[in-house]
Amino acid sequence: MDFITPDEKKQLEERLNALLANRPKISQRIAEARALGDLKENAEYHSAREQQGMEEAEIRRIEQRLSNAQVIEKGSGAEGVVFIGSMVRLRDQRTGDEDVYRLVGESSGEMNDDYIEVTTNSPMGEALMKARVGEVINVKAPRGIKTFEIIELL
Repeated sequence: MDFITPDEKKQLEERLNALLANRPKISQRIAEARALGDLKENAEYHSAREQQGMEEAEIRRIEQRLSNAQVIEKGSGAEGVVFIGSMVRLRDQRTGDEDVYRLVGESSGEMNDDYIEVTTNSPMGEALMKARVGEVINVKAPRGIKTFEIIELL
């Protein structure tokens, strides 16, 4: 089961609707390219077919994800416990640096100066899930284990 926030569900639905709305346009591109003649050397035709294949795969992926996802409302977890959608301030035990992280089901891909997105299936996300304020977590990073203290839930 995949856990997502209401915002993530909305973004997935918007992306799905955009892809579905683009289907007729791609079909039109394929038809126009096919009308140009020889399909073996028709770059426009092959390009449109490739785009169609990638978008259809993305549609299936999003539909599958939405059908298996459980939407988690903010505050649905126990008080003081990190859960999907939580924003948490962590202190690196080695350096003393503090950063704010947001636990999400799937990364939005957008850069944000206020916080760092962490997916639930990443090493950091797995360590954070169901942790409590005041706990020290260990994250198995590529360059060794990093230790963080959970300072507060925002």
